[in-house]
Amino acid sequence: MKKSIGILTLSLIILTLACNRKEAEEELAIDNPELPLSIPKGFPPLNEAFYKNKPTKYGVELGEKLFHEKRLSGNNTISCASCHQQSKAFTDNQAQAIGIYNRVGLRNTPPIQNLAFIKHYNWDGNKRQLETQPLVPIITHEEMNSSIVEVMSKLKVEKDYQILFRKAFGDPEITPDRIYRSIAQYEYTLISANSKYDKVKRNEGIHFSDTELQGYQLFQAKCASCHSGELFTDQSFRNIGFPINPSTEEAGRGRVTGIREDYMRFRVPSLRNIAYTAPYGSFGQFKTLEEVLDYFDKGVLHANNLDPILTENGNRIPMTPKEKSDIISFLHTLSDETFITPR
Repeated sequence: MKKSIGILTLSLIILTLACNRKEAEEELAIDNPELPLSIPKGFPPLNEAFYKNKPTKYGVELGEKLFHEKRLSGNNTISCASCHQQSKAFTDNQAQAIGIYNRVGLRNTPPIQNLAFIKHYNWDGNKRQLETQPLVPIITHEEMNSSIVEVMSKLKVEKDYQILFRKAFGDPEITPDRIYRSIAQYEYTLISANSKYDKVKRNEGIHFSDTELQGYQLFQAKCASCHSGELFTDQSFRNIGFPINPSTEEAGRGRVTGIREDYMRFRVPSLRNIAYTAPYGSFGQFKTLEEVLDYFDKGVLHANNLDPILTENGNRIPMTPKEKSDIISFLHTLSDETFITPR
């Protein structure tokens, strides 16, 4: 009898060791390859931080899941995707972002396309690395109103997350850095470069209409000083005389630098997918593209640090109704339908 018990015990030990060895081998055998990005021709250099956090198969999968995870918010109702909706080119079509408990944010939700090529993030450029961005909405009172400690405590009890963190980082430990890095990896893959404009540039047998071509030529003359390059932004910070946000918390770039000259300067936004992202301006001052161009035509708000392009032209960019219509026709060629369609 004792001999039988001993044999059974030994068998259980051997079985346990075999299972542990199998689990260890499975962990070592995880293949998590880097995901190659297709860099569009003419795009600017990648952000330096990208090279320290290149997208991987499971890093991106984890990041996408976290991007849509409502438990990042204090009451489990708001995710990154709540404001950055893919069908709207990762915006929300609200004048100002709406967060937890319907709290209204300070600014308009910016699109998050082509972030791998951006040098500064947010309207005021307060972040230089995408990996430091996710904490901002998590802790902001008007957005998710939570804390990273609370977020981790929610995620740690979920078996699916334990598995994904192990696949992405080699073990199931859930840390703030890993949360931020995986979300950034997912966002690095959100590249938009398949609009009609891109197809024309690539000589794919598609051509601008006469109106679009005239709009493109007018755009080069009247808009491309700021909205230059293949991202359609020179990534500079400028005060272009838009109506001022009445909130005392707003100071534009000056909120970051503390420099008077940066007051109400904002990062020049990319115009890619602009037709999907109304309203326009740092707090949604304009409902339509027509309103934006009409404002430039009639004359912008004067400021001591108003951009020289405007001050040298009487604080305006004159345009006829036909020119505005043509420019808007061209801007619609920057719409990338594949980008707003879920994969």
